[in-house]
Amino acid sequence: MPDFLPLRPFGKTKLQVTALAAGLAPLASMPESFGYEVATDQALETLRAIFHSPINFLDTAASYGDGESERRIGMVLREYGGVPEGYVLATKVDRSLQTGDFSGDQIQRSLERSLRLLRLEQLPLVYLHDPEHTTFENVMSRGGPLEVLKRFQDEDVIEHIGVAGGPIDLMIRYVETGAFEAVITHNRYTLLNRVAEPLLGIAHRRGMAVVNAAPFGGGILARGPREYPRYSYVPASSDLLQRATRMEDICRHNGVPLAAAALQFSLRDPRIVSTIVGVSRAERIRQMVDLANHPVPEHVWAELGEVGPVEGDPESGRWG
Repeated sequence: MPDFLPLRPFGKTKLQVTALAAGLAPLASMPESFGYEVATDQALETLRAIFHSPINFLDTAASYGDGESERRIGMVLREYGGVPEGYVLATKVDRSLQTGDFSGDQIQRSLERSLRLLRLEQLPLVYLHDPEHTTFENVMSRGGPLEVLKRFQDEDVIEHIGVAGGPIDLMIRYVETGAFEAVITHNRYTLLNRVAEPLLGIAHRRGMAVVNAAPFGGGILARGPREYPRYSYVPASSDLLQRATRMEDICRHNGVPLAAAALQFSLRDPRIVSTIVGVSRAERIRQMVDLANHPVPEHVWAELGEVGPVEGDPESGRWG
């Protein structure tokens, strides 16, 4: 794959990552979320393709397939004798999917299982995942999830700690603690929804690495609203569908794939270090790079801006 993707500093850390990141949730084969299955052989082929691509940043989580994504990654890492030089692999520690336990002990179990499944002894970057499933007080408590991650950092098991989650007010609260070096937001900074705007500004001003996931809103901005009328994996509102359809028509009229505009909306924002796009097959890597490089005239950005995003959190009401 000839295209070269320049490396960017990852916040204040010494890590260097590409503006495109490969999201490995689909490789766990989660048809309940993505609407399709991914066989093991297909997942392994996709991972090998990533390690021969210009995309050097890979993102997974303990909860993706309840460990299946990490297990499959570990199978390929065994072939390579570890993470190939120049590539950065990040994972996220999670609550128990069976009991909902979000204690410090559970975070330790989650991290230890991730290391075992990935066949690694160290990780450059680990996020606390979906803290909306517990309380801020629990995460920050003595012996709680953050303290456990800090201990593993002191022991050089992990280099850097981030936080990845949904509700923007809650994410800002974690960012303002100063305890995290990176933050991931998902589905909340796209052509169709920009409620993460305050989070991006605050994290960027603090020098944190800001990572934007799901720039296609779960698929609607990749496949189009006519084919896939869902946003953030649930049926899209009529307002959102109308805006998405207008955006698709603008792009089509100008010879620009809607997916290219959606991806580049995130890539062109100087506050965002890297944008995570889920991949499920090897050819998807080539497509990501092509979309990132597809010309989008300035007047198209202006027309898309006139359509504008919907208001409100796309997952409002999902969390207790």
